[in-house]
Amino acid sequence: MCAALLMLSGCSKRPEQEAALEAQRYYSYLAEGDAVRFLQGKAGINQQDAAYSEQLLLAVRQHQDEIKEKHGGLREVQVSNNTNPVIDTLQSVVSVDAFLLLCYGDSTQEEIVVPMVLTAEGRWQMK
Repeated sequence: MCAALLMLSGCSKRPEQEAALEAQRYYSYLAEGDAVRFLQGKAGINQQDAAYSEQLLLAVRQHQDEIKEKHGGLREVQVSNNTNPVIDTLQSVVSVDAFLLLCYGDSTQEEIVVPMVLTAEGRWQMK
């Protein structure tokens, strides 16, 4: 557990805030219509085979179309104040549940939870 805590404190004083900002950045790509850059924020995406990656890309694009049809698109992504840092000492994985507020074109809002993991390279990515 100490090693995981050191990893947390070595990143910054507020790792959950860093993770939430990265989640916001990835979801902002979704709002901009850039499904490819959104998926690049997914941990392990580069280790997937091409067919699986294409299926994920198609699913994200279909989700974007759904949001546009139901809500007039995704207008803005905000970081919510809710966070939930988790330390898993068995696998030395540090993760954070980042909470985002999705603001849609029809003025509705939705709070979502984005599980984020700290990669070996020290980057926060979506789980």
